[in-house]
Amino acid sequence: MSIDLLLLLGLVFLGAGIAWFMTRSRAKREAADSLALAQVHKDGRAEAPTLHPVIDPDKCIGSLSCTAVCPEGDILGVVDGKAALINPSACIGHGKCSVECPVNAITLVFGSSKRGVELPELSDVFESSRPGVHIVGELGGMGLIKNAITQGLQCARHLGSQLKGQQGEIDDVVVVGAGPSGLATALGLKEQGLKFRVVEQESFGGTISHYPRQKVVMTERVELPYFGKFGAPLISKEQLLESWVEACKKADVRVNTGVKVERIDGNDGDFTIFTTKGTLRAKKVVLAIGRRGSPRKMGVPGEELEKVTYRLIDAQQYEGARVLVVGGGDAALEAAIQIAEESDAEVALSYRQPEFGKAREANKRRFKELTEQGRVFAFMGSNIKQVTATSVSLEKGGKLIDLPNDFIIACLGGEVPTEFLSKMGVGLTKLHGESLGAKAKRGSAVVDEKEKSHRRLSFALFVLGILTVAMLAVVGWDYYRLAQPERLLHPAHRFLKPAGPWGHGVGIVSTVVMLSNFIYAVRKRWERLKGFSTIRTWLTFHQFVGFLSPLVIVFHAAFQSKNQLATLTALSLSVVVLTGIVGRFIYGIVPSGEGKEGELDELSRRWQRLSERLGGAAASLSSPAEVETLIASAVTRPTQKSLLRFFLHLPVQRVSDARHLLHVRSMFPSPHHAHDFTDSFHKLRRLQAQVTFFRSLKVLLATWRVFHVVLAVVLVVLIAAHIGVSLFLGYRWIFT
Repeated sequence: MSIDLLLLLGLVFLGAGIAWFMTRSRAKREAADSLALAQVHKDGRAEAPTLHPVIDPDKCIGSLSCTAVCPEGDILGVVDGKAALINPSACIGHGKCSVECPVNAITLVFGSSKRGVELPELSDVFESSRPGVHIVGELGGMGLIKNAITQGLQCARHLGSQLKGQQGEIDDVVVVGAGPSGLATALGLKEQGLKFRVVEQESFGGTISHYPRQKVVMTERVELPYFGKFGAPLISKEQLLESWVEACKKADVRVNTGVKVERIDGNDGDFTIFTTKGTLRAKKVVLAIGRRGSPRKMGVPGEELEKVTYRLIDAQQYEGARVLVVGGGDAALEAAIQIAEESDAEVALSYRQPEFGKAREANKRRFKELTEQGRVFAFMGSNIKQVTATSVSLEKGGKLIDLPNDFIIACLGGEVPTEFLSKMGVGLTKLHGESLGAKAKRGSAVVDEKEKSHRRLSFALFVLGILTVAMLAVVGWDYYRLAQPERLLHPAHRFLKPAGPWGHGVGIVSTVVMLSNFIYAVRKRWERLKGFSTIRTWLTFHQFVGFLSPLVIVFHAAFQSKNQLATLTALSLSVVVLTGIVGRFIYGIVPSGEGKEGELDELSRRWQRLSERLGGAAASLSSPAEVETLIASAVTRPTQKSLLRFFLHLPVQRVSDARHLLHVRSMFPSPHHAHDFTDSFHKLRRLQAQVTFFRSLKVLLATWRVFHVVLAVVLVVLIAAHIGVSLFLGYRWIFT
């Protein structure tokens, strides 16, 4: 057996092994994620509580770079070959999945068609419906610390562009709220050289200052003016507050605490802000007050007793006491966990649902551990009925439980400060699945700028590619056009031939450039590279190298192929590029069929109306079972088929349908009824065929990924062999 055949067999076995491993791993994950999604719908946890991702199935190419970046764990999974929100109730709107999508298939939206979210009306630069009053952070719908900081800095830059250089006796800006968004706004305003004041009704840090001790509150780094890199992979409340103090100290930013804003008079350019400690005047106002407002009450007799509080400040104050925590979110779980870990209190938790939905997985796991150890008693599916000085009454399963109790911590969230906003003249809007653009524009001007930046990068790479190919063509234009025998007589033959200094040098450079294509795969999987440019930028570079590599390689080979190794390498490279084109451009063009499924649902409803028009005619037919069977086959959602099976099954189904329709036509009370039945049946069948076709084609095209990865690995092996042969034959001039 020749060595060439052995090499070929080895590559085939290597490729088959990689393909089997990829297909098996993906199938196992998809099965698990599909099961998890079905369980979520069964448990009634399919509604996300806040800002959450929506995946466009017709754009998603299944790279799954979005599934591994959420700090909350497995929020996104793989269903039907594409990303899907498999744990909506645990999603808290980080938005990292959207950033990590290389093809912009993920849109962040507020609310859903069933559950709306009421938020202030904001422009693309965070300006509310009242001109001159801007809103950033949690109150505007972005509750995460990193997002709140980013909004504050963006708003400050916008205000700087408007106010910088203007003279006047009054302040440029008054920032209301000293939480992360308010402090970030203040640092941004300082950087812009504006005159401003920061007021906070409670203490420095806003809501964060009231978090339990040592609570982990931030998981990402951001760049802050005067401070640099801010945050850490895991940072506690205390560390975060210390960092804010240091940042404000470096920037000479002062916060006036204990100052509550009561109302705002005036217009854009000259506002009068009335507070509990006097009046302030400013050209602009930034509200960064959060959404908690006043704590949500339990609404039961006795809740006015002093033993009832609405947040945990110090766990050790409950030493030796009997404490009941009410709620099922992160605040409630963290309060119960911290009291159990830091004191010998007898801790219980009451939650109205049988399972936790919105809390983080880490909190759920730790709470379960403590309940199993007997440190916390969980009353799931229970409701508070009455509070007395020495006890609390719970209803669980229709029975009343009288629980001895010293303290109650009700972690039920806070009411949105709608009344305050109304007094400020700020309009609210209810969002039902709208994105950050459109009705909820929040910061879309920044998004637009990023899109323009990406287009400039794409154009620059395109020009670079054209210039590279043009330069290579100019250098050897006369040589490459000659036939092989004539090339031997060309004066630059020794220089331009594949083994010559130019041809060999082009091969070395193109090999290095080609291998740089794997940086994209590393960028998707290596956490340390996540913050270094966006995944979309890396994909653009990946495409640039992919298109350029085969063009440069042909110049290295001088447009000829003289051995099987070089031919296999070129063939592998061509397939890698072609499958990449399919995955990036063609796969996304083919619809998933979900839009057609919506049409199918609508036609099914029309079918029901048709049945009602027919009245009881079907029941009086001589053979109603046959008509009912046809109806059932027409309204059933199509099953997944391979494309070959679809085309083989389609004519058989058409012949069978024609035969059955002809047989039942005479059973209807009138030709008009029969025509209505036949026409509706054909429409449903056509939609079924379209949905099945698109699904089957999508499944077939999804194999691009397997070929792309397998051939890429094979290509690396062939390149290594090609380099090894070159060194063996003595082409080592680059080392000398």
